[in-house]
Amino acid sequence: MEFRSEEIEGKRIHDLFVHQGKMNNRRLWVPGPVIVGAGPSGLAVAACLKEKGVPSLILERSNCIASLWQLKTYNRLRLHLPKSFCELPFLPFPNDFPTYPTKQHFITYLESYAKHFDLEPAFNQEVVAAEFDKECGFWRVRSKGLKVMEEIEYVCQWLIVATGENAEEVVPGFEGMDEFLGPIIHTSAYRSGDCFQGKSVLVVGCGNSGMEVSLDLCNHNAHPSLVVRDSVHVLPQEMMGRSTFGLSMQLLKWLPVQVVDQILLLMSRIMLGNTARFGLTRPKIGPLELKNITGKTPVLDVGTLARIRSGNIKVVRGIKRLMRNAVEFVDGMVENFDAIILATGYKSNVPTWLKENDLFSAKDGFPSRPFPDGWKGQNGLYAVGFTKRGLLGTSLDARRISDDIEKQWKVKAVQFTATSRTSH
Repeated sequence: MEFRSEEIEGKRIHDLFVHQGKMNNRRLWVPGPVIVGAGPSGLAVAACLKEKGVPSLILERSNCIASLWQLKTYNRLRLHLPKSFCELPFLPFPNDFPTYPTKQHFITYLESYAKHFDLEPAFNQEVVAAEFDKECGFWRVRSKGLKVMEEIEYVCQWLIVATGENAEEVVPGFEGMDEFLGPIIHTSAYRSGDCFQGKSVLVVGCGNSGMEVSLDLCNHNAHPSLVVRDSVHVLPQEMMGRSTFGLSMQLLKWLPVQVVDQILLLMSRIMLGNTARFGLTRPKIGPLELKNITGKTPVLDVGTLARIRSGNIKVVRGIKRLMRNAVEFVDGMVENFDAIILATGYKSNVPTWLKENDLFSAKDGFPSRPFPDGWKGQNGLYAVGFTKRGLLGTSLDARRISDDIEKQWKVKAVQFTATSRTSH
């Protein structure tokens, strides 16, 4: 065994080398929290902790911050909400950014955020297991780097899960997927419709991503069809010169959610017409109430509905099976397609690596307790970015977590000072 000290984020840690056969294991003691994930959630909580004088270590499996945004999003993507609702704690968006920042604007903002708070994640560190050791009273977090035979175990008092709601792609299985001759890709691999010009493309999923990808395909002279299996709320992005989200937040200060829903649906009917005429049937529960109950986000229309209305985007029913060059739908219709794009969303991957059964559900990898009580577990375990309430929910989580850890950090600092004086 070899014992030495090393610096991470300006704080001294202990590095214990353990050689077991051909595997090179390292054990690192981290004085502050370990944060898993360097997306907006991980950056936000690290910044809040730093503002309170608490050091932290961010572990990121990719080679950059906000890897979902940088590596797995389409080019035309913009924030669906105004920037004022999407800023992270302590640093607003630049004044010259548009109301709805583009993908590149948001990436630039996050990079500036990390630089402003001097956040330096440990990249290419995929966490493969994390477990609370009851004997020693600390978390053991194991990660693997680019070198296959190198494994690092981080030992810490606090563990913050910031891998978020979109850690892994959801890829449904359809009968005949192996027979289909054209490409089948998830939206995480889609950048633009440029390479689909003149082709018939089936987009599976009618959330915000599915709607926007269909619009992008239209703008690149492709011929998209959109699979709509379930009911869906489509709302205008703006109402009465204000963002629909901002208007909703204002109305909710004075009115019950059911009344606000009725106002939103009335305005949507006036502005968009009866969406059921185009194959987009609305749920029986209003958009805000449905969001609160299920976490399902209403679609904010940015021009897709007009293309559906004009016939440039065709709405089809659920898929029954795939064939060599065609798709059969549940209503018996068969159509030929050159490619299929899966706008089927993402899921949490927490159950695959976190060994605990209190805070997170083993079923879906989300906190078991509903918002706003799902941010804190037992033994120094925390969750940030799992509220299904976007960046506003992330910022709220980050502040709560940093406040809670700061109290414990100060207590330990006082205990350490007292112990040091006694020993002298």
